[in-house]
Amino acid sequence: MKSILMLEDGQKFLGESFGATGETTGEVVFNTSHTGYQEILTDPSYKGQIVTMTYPHIGNYGINFEDIESRKPFVEGFIVKEYSKIYSNWRSKKTLGEYLKQNKIIGIEGIDTRQLVKHIREKGSMKGIISTVDLNEKSLLRKVKLAGGIVGKDLVKEVTNRTIYKFKQKNGSGKNVVVMDFGVKMNILRSLYSVGLNPTIVPASTSFEKIMDLKPLGIMLSNGPGDPEAVTYAIETVKKIISSRLPVFGICLGHQILGLAMGGKTYKLKFGHHGSNQPIKNLKTGRVQIAAENHNFAVDLQTLKNAIPTHKNLNDGTLEGIGYRNLPVFSVQFHPEASPGPHDSKYLFLQFADSVENYAKKNRY
Repeated sequence: MKSILMLEDGQKFLGESFGATGETTGEVVFNTSHTGYQEILTDPSYKGQIVTMTYPHIGNYGINFEDIESRKPFVEGFIVKEYSKIYSNWRSKKTLGEYLKQNKIIGIEGIDTRQLVKHIREKGSMKGIISTVDLNEKSLLRKVKLAGGIVGKDLVKEVTNRTIYKFKQKNGSGKNVVVMDFGVKMNILRSLYSVGLNPTIVPASTSFEKIMDLKPLGIMLSNGPGDPEAVTYAIETVKKIISSRLPVFGICLGHQILGLAMGGKTYKLKFGHHGSNQPIKNLKTGRVQIAAENHNFAVDLQTLKNAIPTHKNLNDGTLEGIGYRNLPVFSVQFHPEASPGPHDSKYLFLQFADSVENYAKKNRY
């Protein structure tokens, strides 16, 4: 079926649809990963975005039930150069197209993704619309211009779980930590569990008092979608958490919310960082690690007091990690749980576990 992608600046791309049919809008971004499309589709941080894969051949290993990162796909649309209708992998249960159709996600293939990516890199991320039902260019351009963007919009409330629950994998126990769910990925929970921590996950709007009733020995601020400045209720809660002197570890959106709670500011990047091959330099050790990233906003270090930069992105020099003087609090912009290295970043979970252990000893838990 014929399909069209229209960007808000009038640039159009004609292709064929796969997955669901209909119409969808979102901010068009590109991801430079060669594999991992299933993890990308189910990463809640992509809520509000239409994702373009730069690797040209997507879908050849199908979809399985083990590699999902959340309860469902959250992308608004999916763009590939060539969709593989044939898949081959011993764990696969269905095709990518079947999975998208089942979850009402519109895909488009057959467009020049190199041209699209180059356009976004030069002009910056922008809104787009994919349609299989309306191929009128003037109509589509009007719709995409009227569509809402992600700046100033609270997308966290659309992805966070509504109830408090415990993460259980096998049997055993560990020190209790609370994860504020801004769109948490499953592998963050697995990673916490692997270093001896027992995560309890709470909705993003959970009050400080309810969090403290759970008697946590540490707080994880998870990844999530959109503009951190719009999640005002979480920022206020994190301010109280910091004052309690509990150990805190933030990842991605959690890193940004922590920065805002510490009095800093955030800003929107031109086209963001999306991919599993980002070079991140540890400023303490001088070592470079390969990391996965998915964010459109960044923390402005110059607006923070009492902050110590710990990591930076070697592609554009943006801030990728912060520690804070005299506080058991730190955060990173990248995703240490994604393991593209594959184990370059596990030390961050061990660092958090050590901080939790020290807090427990100090307070005789």
